[in-house]
Amino acid sequence: MLVEFIWLGLAIAAAGYFIGDGLKNFNNPNAKDHLSDFFDDDDEPELIKESDVHHFMGISKEDAKNLLLEYPDIPHVFINNNVYYPKLKLRKWLTEQLGGR
Repeated sequence: MLVEFIWLGLAIAAAGYFIGDGLKNFNNPNAKDHLSDFFDDDDEPELIKESDVHHFMGISKEDAKNLLLEYPDIPHVFINNNVYYPKLKLRKWLTEQLGGR
């Protein structure tokens, strides 16, 4: 019986936290949420391997290979004879090539 009250108390406390946090940012929908920062994709690598760049672009490996050959100005770096693509610069470059769509 005591365990059920502990779980009930924890559930009420968690609900109060989430409701309060939501009300705090009610008038500011662009505010950063501390809980979502924890689950954010910031732990993803900033450099993308050449073999994985097709996943980032959302195209096939063959299309990615052709694109990389056709556009040698795509932002990239060489580290230990391996090619890597900086995620933010690559995203910006792709956006510019698509005309800002």
